[in-house]
Amino acid sequence: MSRNEGEQEPVVVRDRRRIDPVTGQRRVPASNGEGAQVAESMSGTLDEEIVKAAEQETAQQASGQPGAEEAAGESTGLQQQVDELTADLKRVTAEYANYRKRVERDREAVIAGAKASVAGDLLTVLDDLERAEAHGDLNGAFKAVADKLVATLNSAGLESFGREGDEFDPSVHEAVQHSTSPDVSGPTVTTVLRRGYRFADRVLRPAMVAVTDHEPAAEPVAGQQAKAADENQAEQG
Repeated sequence: MSRNEGEQEPVVVRDRRRIDPVTGQRRVPASNGEGAQVAESMSGTLDEEIVKAAEQETAQQASGQPGAEEAAGESTGLQQQVDELTADLKRVTAEYANYRKRVERDREAVIAGAKASVAGDLLTVLDDLERAEAHGDLNGAFKAVADKLVATLNSAGLESFGREGDEFDPSVHEAVQHSTSPDVSGPTVTTVLRRGYRFADRVLRPAMVAVTDHEPAAEPVAGQQAKAADENQAEQG
């Protein structure tokens, strides 16, 4: 196709740069070995975009301080939220720990109460075993079974109390007999009529005992006569 007379041939600019000025990527050379051809008008547009991008970057750098302050404010707000959530977590953790301790105490109390109840129901059996032993009837296989029963209850926490010679304690002793004697210095258990039992710190049954109080010793007869003579002389004088 022939060109009209007076029509100028378009100007073609060959861009042989290996790095794209817009994308910054490395260009792939054309198959004919020449660089990409760009029209002059397109080249001017690219230059304008490069200048505009540079101006935007300069403006962002110039306004960097307000952006930093805003970021600092956001960081402070996030830190406050983290502190609040951490405090909530600690509080919930402490409440859960207290809840577990309370549940464990209640569970142990229920178990101890159940054991004490069973042991209390077996006290009359222990009384029978003790009377049989006192009469010499606890022997052979019967004694072996009785010993196992007593050992099992003791390992579970059952404890007997009430011995002759113990100091009388009204909180654990039930006095059903009373006497006096100069051989004791104070209220003393002299006879155990029924043994008492406790489970842990709980008294299941008080011990039934006879108590003897202290009584001053009587003076000899000769001493009494001498004392009476002295009193008579004092009255006559």
